[in-house]
Amino acid sequence: MDNIYLFMLIAITILAVADIVVGVSNDAINFLNSAIGSKAISMRTIMIVASLGIFIGAVFSSGMMEVARKGIFVPGQFYFDEIMYIFMAVMITDILLLDFFNTLGLPTSTTVSIVFNLLGAAVVMSLIKISGSDEHSIADLGNYINTSKAIEIISGILMSVFIAFTIGALVQWVSRLVFTFHYENKIKNFGALFGGFALAAITYFIFLKGLKGTPYYKDMQGLIEGKEAIILIGSFVLRTLFSFAFQKITNKSILIIVIAVGTFGLALAFSRK
Repeated sequence: MDNIYLFMLIAITILAVADIVVGVSNDAINFLNSAIGSKAISMRTIMIVASLGIFIGAVFSSGMMEVARKGIFVPGQFYFDEIMYIFMAVMITDILLLDFFNTLGLPTSTTVSIVFNLLGAAVVMSLIKISGSDEHSIADLGNYINTSKAIEIISGILMSVFIAFTIGALVQWVSRLVFTFHYENKIKNFGALFGGFALAAITYFIFLKGLKGTPYYKDMQGLIEGKEAIILIGSFVLRTLFSFAFQKITNKSILIIVIAVGTFGLALAFSRK
């Protein structure tokens, strides 16, 4: 049993690979369903764009899972073997949870599952440590769990759901209002403006918001901070001109480009976790 931790490390590595397969399958459904369902772009093009998004997102990842790991519990309060038990429990539970939800076709999130798995495993391990000590009580749970950071992460997750639902419903309502009737005429009249707005918004979140938290943001901080409005307006003008030229030259809808760039942005956002 001297090599028990080596076996556990090998097991965690294998479980991590399985977790990535299950998690990426779940995420792929989330960021590919709109592009595939629209049938505006070929499957091959969608896969190429999504693959590029995943690759670039992984390369420029800010390590959000590392932030969650350090934010949920206090590593200094646990021994090495207890940390190993926590991570083993997290890996097993995450695979079972995601696979169960995917099998039943229920919506889930890899971020939510891993955060709450970490929180649950850390709380149980903390309670085990407290119950085995006469000097500590359940009131000392806050010494083991980073409650302020955990609440911040969880509230951020809950708020993101509310904000995403609200903004998504608003954008969908405006899109349907503009393009539902007489689509061919309206896409000619308003397509360039809508395309410019959509592409500028996506570009803003990919580059300006996406750069924050990455190692490269400090090098560009002076060029970006305080100039967001100018960059956004300039991006809107350029994207609108591009949308107008694209529709005139190709005689195709700019929504094709919007779907492709949106798929790229979603893939990049998911892979940055």
